[in-house]
Amino acid sequence: MAKQKRHLSKNQEFDIMKLVLDKFLLLGVLIMVFGLVLIVGTTQNFFMGFAVLVTGVILMIIFAMILVKEYHFLQN
Repeated sequence: MAKQKRHLSKNQEFDIMKLVLDKFLLLGVLIMVFGLVLIVGTTQNFFMGFAVLVTGVILMIIFAMILVKEYHFLQN
């Protein structure tokens, strides 16, 4: 017998996507905190800490862009 695939509704897909993107949000915050610790902790690693902080900011911006794009997809 052939099994039928179960399809998720748009709301269910969006809820699953929020769970996954929440992990990206947590990762971005942790990277930014680590960069801040490098900046404040030692003076010789200022530029390394700043680079890590900027990486966290870029990850957060990507997170926001994906979330807004999917939110607009859900409204249509």
